Amino acid sequence: MATKVSIQGYEGSFHQVAARKFFGKDVEVITCSNFRDVVKIASNKKESDGGVMAIENSIAGSILPNYNLLQKSNLTIVGEVYLQIKQNLMALPGVKLEDIKEVHSHTMALQQCYAFLDKYKWKLVESEDTAFSAKQIRQHKSKHIAAIASKLAAELYDLEILAPSIQTMKNNYTRFLILQKEEYAIQPSIADKASVHFVTDHSKGSLSKVLTKIADGGINLSKLQSFPIPGSDFKYSFHADMEFENLNGFHKVIEKMKSSTVELKIYGVYKNGKL
Repeated sequence: MATKVSIQGYEGSFHQVAARKFFGKDVEVITCSNFRDVVKIASNKKESDGGVMAIENSIAGSILPNYNLLQKSNLTIVGEVYLQIKQNLMALPGVKLEDIKEVHSHTMALQQCYAFLDKYKWKLVESEDTAFSAKQIRQHKSKHIAAIASKLAAELYDLEILAPSIQTMKNNYTRFLILQKEEYAIQPSIADKASVHFVTDHSKGSLSKVLTKIADGGINLSKLQSFPIPGSDFKYSFHADMEFENLNGFHKVIEKMKSSTVELKIYGVYKNGKL
């Protein structure tokens, strides 16, 4: 029986590409219009085996609302995928560049491709999703409209790629988290990374003490993200991504951190996806 996971966007979206990269080509996807639904469906074992959720981009930065969704969920991180985002211009087979009058895609995708698009006098139309734009071309048999989307979208909707990798910044990566319900989560056999949420007591130097304990434990802090605590007077909680060589060493550091924190939760221990 194929693994079934929730994703944001339509079939052919980069979330589906990430799901295939982690679970394999046969993974089934449940498409969702927003990340809240991704988490909701991923949390229901009767509906899915988990979910795939973007968490940060090398150009746009962190997707802060998704950290909040993760914090409030009963999901754990079991893996991650770093996906190079390659935007492709596509249209119906036989359509040529000179036939195009409009280009449709998500606003972020259009922005990522302005250097290429500025060479032409096409009308740029924003849509809700890159893959949706590709799907609409196939459904309406639009011969004067092109879409910007993934290679997978072109394959699924039988479109022809007229110009591959048209994004201005070639070094554009999105990091996706692989999420499963805590009690059903499949723990990786080899783990060298963890995501942790903690709150200090907000006394002078409290954050410095926590960071020192992480460093002294031989752990690389690959990400530290702060979040304002709702209802507080400019007090913050923190999300940390920690890379390590020894799992026991990681747990020893967690024990030492407890004396300098008032709240500490491990979101997941998993294998580093790496670029």
